[in-house]
Amino acid sequence: MNKRVVVTGVGPITPVGTGKDTFWENIKAGKSGIDIIKRFDITDYPSKIGGEVKDFHPEDFMDKKEAKRMDRFTQFAIAASQLAVEDSQLDMDSVDKNRFGVILGSGIGGIETFEQQHSILEKKGPGRVSPFFVPMMISNIAAGYVSIKYGAKGYNATIVTACASATSALGVAFKAIQRGDVDVVIAGGSEASITPMAVAGFCAMKALSTRNDDPKGASRPFDAHRDGFVIGEGAGILILENMEHAIKRGARIYCEIIGYGATADAYHITAPAPEGEGGARAMKLAIEDGGIQPEMVDYINAHGTSTPYNDKFETMAIKTIFGEHAYNLAVSSTKSMIGHSLGAAGGMEAIVTVLSVYDGYLSPTINYTTKDEDCDLDYVPNTGRKADINYALSNSFGFGGQNATILFKKFEG
Repeated sequence: MNKRVVVTGVGPITPVGTGKDTFWENIKAGKSGIDIIKRFDITDYPSKIGGEVKDFHPEDFMDKKEAKRMDRFTQFAIAASQLAVEDSQLDMDSVDKNRFGVILGSGIGGIETFEQQHSILEKKGPGRVSPFFVPMMISNIAAGYVSIKYGAKGYNATIVTACASATSALGVAFKAIQRGDVDVVIAGGSEASITPMAVAGFCAMKALSTRNDDPKGASRPFDAHRDGFVIGEGAGILILENMEHAIKRGARIYCEIIGYGATADAYHITAPAPEGEGGARAMKLAIEDGGIQPEMVDYINAHGTSTPYNDKFETMAIKTIFGEHAYNLAVSSTKSMIGHSLGAAGGMEAIVTVLSVYDGYLSPTINYTTKDEDCDLDYVPNTGRKADINYALSNSFGFGGQNATILFKKFEG
């Protein structure tokens, strides 16, 4: 018999705040964390805006010397994991470390380190490249560091499915607990891709918004005047736990995970499949995995990137799966406030979905001013609202045509 899986802790490091309380209050209030990029000179870049994490000090979470040997994405992962563990009130002395896993996602890993060390190689030669270059750069190092920090000796993996990475990691973690492989998993995603090369690459693809004169209004999912996504960064980490394990230790339970769906478009390296059919199948699989009917879903935290194709096709995918019920459920995009943090996006958005179910509140899609005839659902425009949410989906779709959907349920013992 499958184990039931619950969420007992959340740890967000985001452009609108660090820690659950600040993050959730700002999300509920529809606050934007997007501004002109400050981390490097963006003078010659067509897109000059991003969702940067503000006031992040690694030494608040780890030894300063050790932090210097980590890429920013690893620092985010460790800090968010610590916040999630603290929020869960896990007693590390009583957790069976052999049944304690870490499964994280990152789309790019240590790209800032890669860029910096390549510059050193070009200017000063191979003898000056850091001996820490490789362990700072590789994508799995964040999960490795987190496991070392907590002595987690169970299932350890890093999932790379582009912008679906964190959601894929949550799905893999959910299944590992459900099978009985582990009791507790630190799961989610981390990304620090606001770097010269990454931003230049997305600019070259013409994927980013160029609404540079209005940074806070630039990410506008489902709005008729959307012109591209806004790059973000940060981490979203959750503590997933076998329900019996959580109840036995008297944990506060936010909600339950009951379904996961993952598919491939098998269509194009960057463009979504026509009518969002791959995303539709991921939602269908998650709903079937959870053993519920589509009309039971109350809320969808959308991938909602603010790009012309994604928002149109995601809307079509929702209509494909839900039919007339598509007009009765709420759909909102967290990216309107924090931008798109690539491999970490699904982690942050899962936290929003979890807190929405737990708190009974629908967070808004901000900057929604002009209706698009192709996007005609209830996107919770501009202002959030209270709602009874029993079942909620979180969608993530990535380059390469990789799609992932998680289904959450209000917890009932």
